[in-house]
Amino acid sequence: MKINVEQAAAFLRQMDNVVILCHKSPDGDTLGSGYGLLYGLRALGKRARLMCADPAPRYLCCIPQEDTKEAFTPDFVVAVDVADPALLGSLEPEYGKKVDLCIDHHPSNLNYAQYTLLEDTSAATCEIIFEVLQALKVELTPKIADCLYTGLATDTGCFKFSNTTARTHLMAAAFMEAGCRFYEINKAAFETVTQARLAVQQQALASLTYHFEGQCALMEISRDMMEQTGATEDDLEGLSALPRQIEGVEVGVVLRQNKERTGYKISMRTNQRVDASAVCSLLGGGGHKRAAGCTVEGEFSQVRAKILEALQLWL
Repeated sequence: MKINVEQAAAFLRQMDNVVILCHKSPDGDTLGSGYGLLYGLRALGKRARLMCADPAPRYLCCIPQEDTKEAFTPDFVVAVDVADPALLGSLEPEYGKKVDLCIDHHPSNLNYAQYTLLEDTSAATCEIIFEVLQALKVELTPKIADCLYTGLATDTGCFKFSNTTARTHLMAAAFMEAGCRFYEINKAAFETVTQARLAVQQQALASLTYHFEGQCALMEISRDMMEQTGATEDDLEGLSALPRQIEGVEVGVVLRQNKERTGYKISMRTNQRVDASAVCSLLGGGGHKRAAGCTVEGEFSQVRAKILEALQLWL
């Protein structure tokens, strides 16, 4: 059942013990939403615990991530920025069918929760969380502002992506006025890289190929590249955006080989002509119109062929 902001706030107002779930391989929006909601609920005197299958990446160091392992039996489970229960990772067996409320902005959301607050025109789930906290009359503290600003900044590419709206900027201004550490957050997320990141980026760029008369740029990040450079998953943040930045390219695709070397995680970024979510849905994935992903099993040449075949409908 789909509900609105006021209805979501009404549910949360009644609950005293809330578990908040984030998606695996967490990004700034899921953790910013999760911790922002957690601190808001705690300000109302409720007990809240955040759970995520994977640790936070290094670039999200500015999100106040206090220990939230307080023991209690939840009476309400909320998933934030989780379009599909499979994205819960190792938490899915326990919580996949127990989500009472999902708060999300992905058009590809599967409506798996008992109640879903979905605003697919929002640039980030953090925008919706802010609305919910306002409905709950929660004070916007610097700590909450840090969380929500991080989600906005990272999901909009520091306010450069086409999903950025006037409302996004107004909310960012509100977070800045509340005392968020916007400079530190932006520097950590967008202006700090490791030597290993530069090394793996150099190798990935060397693998770049063009297709459809230059309308598609495709890049590989293999496990061999990761091992040779010592790069970690954290070091790959932001690499998906590089191919799309090339003049004349409509679709940028990054194929990241999994640890088992049995397939690739696909990250697709597009400009105005191509719906990335529609393309990735043909391969079992989804996301947003301009940023989406999927997972495809097989060798590199096989996976590349499947991606290009799916893109033929558009290019």
